[in-house]
Amino acid sequence: MTSPLSPQLIAQRSHWPRRLPRDLVVPRTSLFFNLEVSAQRFPDKAAAIYCGRTITYVQLHAQALALAGWLQSVGVGKGDRVALFMQNCPQFIAAFYAVNRADAVVVPVNPMNKAEEFGHYITDPATKVVICSADLAGIVAQANEALPAAQRLGALLVTRYADEVSPEAGLPEPMRQWVTANPPLPAGAVRWDDALAAGKQPGPHTAGPDDMALLPYTSGTTGLPKGCIHTNATLMSNVVGGGPWGYASAESVGLSVVPMFHITGMMYGVLGSMYLGMTVVILPRWDRELAGNAISRYGITHWTCIPTMIIDLFGSPNFKSFDLGRLRNLNGGGAAMPAAVAERLKAEYGLTFAEGYGLTETAAPSHGNPPERAKLQCLGIPIYGVDSRIIDPVTLKEMPIGEVGEIVTHGPMVFKGYWQQPEATEAAFIEMDGKPFFRTGDLGRMDEEGYFFITDRLKRMINASGFKVWPSEVEMLLYKHPAVQEACIISAKDAYRGETVKAVVVLRTEAKGKTTAEDITGWAKEHMAAYKVPKLVEFADSLPKSGSGKVMWRLLQEKEEQQAATSKA
Repeated sequence: MTSPLSPQLIAQRSHWPRRLPRDLVVPRTSLFFNLEVSAQRFPDKAAAIYCGRTITYVQLHAQALALAGWLQSVGVGKGDRVALFMQNCPQFIAAFYAVNRADAVVVPVNPMNKAEEFGHYITDPATKVVICSADLAGIVAQANEALPAAQRLGALLVTRYADEVSPEAGLPEPMRQWVTANPPLPAGAVRWDDALAAGKQPGPHTAGPDDMALLPYTSGTTGLPKGCIHTNATLMSNVVGGGPWGYASAESVGLSVVPMFHITGMMYGVLGSMYLGMTVVILPRWDRELAGNAISRYGITHWTCIPTMIIDLFGSPNFKSFDLGRLRNLNGGGAAMPAAVAERLKAEYGLTFAEGYGLTETAAPSHGNPPERAKLQCLGIPIYGVDSRIIDPVTLKEMPIGEVGEIVTHGPMVFKGYWQQPEATEAAFIEMDGKPFFRTGDLGRMDEEGYFFITDRLKRMINASGFKVWPSEVEMLLYKHPAVQEACIISAKDAYRGETVKAVVVLRTEAKGKTTAEDITGWAKEHMAAYKVPKLVEFADSLPKSGSGKVMWRLLQEKEEQQAATSKA
């Protein structure tokens, strides 16, 4: 006899779109098989368009096979980790599928990382090979050389963005100089073109649905970033579900500008698009003029983005000349969409911005707003096969509808645990009704129609324009500054980014009166990714501490919020 459904679960099912199945039949294959099928179905169709140049499905498939053969020739075996370290480009897509075809595991790394940060992505997953862009090869080499010989890479494969750029791309001059640059490569590095020309053929493809395919890293309240174990199957659920949810098909044209190293950019720019056989227009970086022209020129129908991109696009002096007429689906997350911007989209273009919610641990979306019935500043409803609840974070009991608690999620896209961290994995899950639920660390509520809304975070995290900044990671880097005695990172309000990074710093005695805020930020720019750099620095004589000696960051955060409220008033 089945147990009765909880009021929360009944509410979740009350407004499920009638056009969609509640559960998906997910292929029991590897992700590479998706590209192989699309290459056979649509061999001469544009898989990707990048800076004016097109790569077809059959070309992309051929590159992935050749690179898979090369990877195996340099010793990459089943389950080995291969890091991808580059901005959005067709080579990122080819490299992902090559790694998957070689039965190995992709480790995506933020291309904004510096050498001090990158070393962790070599040592923690025991990365065997790094595939990177030429402008980042020096960072990889520097990080690698700083490691003991036993932990160093087996090979470094380097590509140039310029290899896929048309001279008539119409790029802004600084971007043109960047993508066409050809810096010297570190000793021993192998060029992308040489690996393709080697003509190596991979052995039999043995990766199955339950084999690990992706190890993206996410940070937490303490320590260094942790790897999230995703299999072909956990990724495949969202790969298959995205098309029906957002009315996408092989005829669709997507705009890929959310970074591909990020789980959202990967899901929509690398995985879902290739499964559907659609064309994806890739921007190397965000540029509102480039985006507006791409939407107009290529007839973009689907765009996954963060709200700040739309706000920036609206701010272009050329906005009225952009043709948004073929956009059919606009969705994203990372930050709440301002009501005024959403209303303008609806009034002027008939477009509904469908916000969603997900984490690295849930392979991007676990919740989404149905485009036909979206609510503003709302996470949406749990998607296919997902059961989400609101619980009391202390007692772990379900909360009544409308009351705030922690969001917990069970579903086919939930990760399998943190890489080599069993204690962290155990702490991340609870059991309810005989099922494991992932604790998101986000506080929210659910309305009577089953829609979820976020209200706060249990975890100590800063959301700056969709980039997640974990204070503990920034603090650990700041402690390397020769003038810093102590540091505490908190969030501050920012009109454009929503939140920004603020450092409260206690200087060493000999540095007091000699070190400025600009000294701290200048040093940080050289040693950490730009989005992590404190935009505000405040000096203090001491940091508040608990009886056990822990820094009481909440007190500093509350003080900052009170000062912001007073200033606004």
